[in-house]
Amino acid sequence: MQDFFKAEKVADNVYWVGAVDWNVRNFHGYKTGRGSTYNAFLVIDEKVTLIDTVKAPFLHEMLARISSVIDPSKIDYIVSNHSEPDHSGALTMTIEAVKPEKVFASPMGEKALKAYYGDLGVTVVKTGESISLGKSAVSFVETKMLHWPDSMVTYLDSAKMLFSQDAFGMHLAGSRLWADEYDRSVLEHEARKYFANILNLQAAKVLDLLKALPTLNLDIRTVAPDHGPLWRRPEDIKWILDLYFDCATQAPRPYALVAYSTMWHSTEKLANTIADGIRSTGVEVKVADLAVNDRSAIMTDVAKAGAVAFGAPTMNNQMFPAMADVLTYVKGLRPQNKIGLAFGSFGWSGEGAKQIAAELTAMGIEQPVEPFFQVKYMPTEADLQKAFDCGVKLGQELLARIGK
Repeated sequence: MQDFFKAEKVADNVYWVGAVDWNVRNFHGYKTGRGSTYNAFLVIDEKVTLIDTVKAPFLHEMLARISSVIDPSKIDYIVSNHSEPDHSGALTMTIEAVKPEKVFASPMGEKALKAYYGDLGVTVVKTGESISLGKSAVSFVETKMLHWPDSMVTYLDSAKMLFSQDAFGMHLAGSRLWADEYDRSVLEHEARKYFANILNLQAAKVLDLLKALPTLNLDIRTVAPDHGPLWRRPEDIKWILDLYFDCATQAPRPYALVAYSTMWHSTEKLANTIADGIRSTGVEVKVADLAVNDRSAIMTDVAKAGAVAFGAPTMNNQMFPAMADVLTYVKGLRPQNKIGLAFGSFGWSGEGAKQIAAELTAMGIEQPVEPFFQVKYMPTEADLQKAFDCGVKLGQELLARIGK
């Protein structure tokens, strides 16, 4: 049967041979509402080279795209920039199909691939090393903890192209390959969401990489990540680098998130009233019920916010489970430079808001307004007034800290 998957040329002798995953909606807990891509690239030279592979179910699509350019058995080298299975899942089957001379990975990449798939005979490459492909060469830079210990990027000198694995990417499926073919607002939302949920934990490492890039003396004309569209215009490359710098510095901004769970609408009333108090100070605010907002959406707003307020009722002497889930997730991503407020409602014992406050403290989120604020059963007019006042104080404190 004829295959209709075709490679797409991205530079002289360089082709995109990846796969589009239109239907993925959950990427290890991260909701991918727009799907994703698994980008792989074929370099045609004396040594035909495949840069990265794809998630295992998409092996056929990748091989079909390669076949539209060259017989896959002609591939000499495979470079594995990152061993996570969305990039390496098809690697062993690709090796079986093409029988390459060599497979290259970073030192930690070799260990990770061996742990996943057994001994693949990987050739280790380190920062500063390069290999000749014939008329062109590829060089390597290890980017440890961006976002795994094995991560590295590969630079193709002839095309002035940086294959950046997970850096500068996003989960965005589409029939268009280049970032300049998408609406900028879509790119910004998905790039910020990706950073918040994948890279925020390693924000300091991102800053180190951004500072180091100019010292590597690489003439980068194209940035090709492993997820989402590619960057080819100078202004777009600058834009994504600047966005990463903004995300990584985590500077507080006049934006607040009020996230809550509720059973009988008591905590919901407090959340909306706190939000009105914040809004009265001129700070933009978003209110998010955890019943309809997943943890990755919450983390995206936490990363954007200078102030966060989390509220939940007490159930069985614990904070409501949905809140515990979100706080565990957010804490693991280590947001910085936030102020916060814990609030809630209870009927019997009242541990919920106290536990939220303890989690915020564990994250390093200062709570300058109240140690915690909660009400018994349904809030009274006096309770709602206090909730509004807490919102005002939180908004004013945020503005004072950012100098507005």
